[in-house]
Amino acid sequence: MTASHTPELSVVVPVFNEQDNVAPLIHEITAALRGVADFEIVYVDDRSRDGTLDALRALKAQVPELRVVHHVTQSGQSTAIRNGVKAARGRWIATLDGDGQNDPADIPKLLAKRAESAPDIKLFAGWRVNRQDSGSKRWASKWANAIRSRMLRDDTPDTGCGIKLFEREAFLDLPHFNHMHRYLPALMQRAGWKTVSVPVNHRARSTGVSKYNNLNRALVGISDLRGVAWLIKRGKVTATEEV
Repeated sequence: MTASHTPELSVVVPVFNEQDNVAPLIHEITAALRGVADFEIVYVDDRSRDGTLDALRALKAQVPELRVVHHVTQSGQSTAIRNGVKAARGRWIATLDGDGQNDPADIPKLLAKRAESAPDIKLFAGWRVNRQDSGSKRWASKWANAIRSRMLRDDTPDTGCGIKLFEREAFLDLPHFNHMHRYLPALMQRAGWKTVSVPVNHRARSTGVSKYNNLNRALVGISDLRGVAWLIKRGKVTATEEV
């Protein structure tokens, strides 16, 4: 794939210390999309401390669709996603978590949903209807989603799912802040766009460890919710016309 090539779709995957998940997930992405869409894969390494970056460098020789962006300083998942989207060449972006719990086979499902939807729907968010996480994580997520839904009224059952499909231009027009990837439906709606939730598969983590726990999610979530609620309250969408 040449540097000037503009694919239909860019698959952005942020990773931190996921050396054993890199190759299997990339092979699943190519298996799901080759022959289905013109695509590229943009991995963003958030300065991993294991062999993740070495594994990605080796895979570039085998997978022509693969591009690798590396953070010079560790910056977190939201910044990794944004930098991946900024580097991406596709008009539409699909995101996946790098731990392998999202199923790349669901990307064609999201693309099919987009094809049959109105042009003002700019985000197709995955909805994990059968989560394969621990009981405590499912319980915490259930309550967090209920509180978020009540405060933000974003009509979205699951904002924490890593698999999403959205328009690149619409995403880059959103306010950027740490953890903003958890509030994409509300932020897209604030910008005047519509969003849709699509049921997707969810898998147990096969290797590696989670980078979050229920306590640190809750602590940052309270502050984030207040901030997003303030943004929504202060936001204004104004139609324009050239005369």
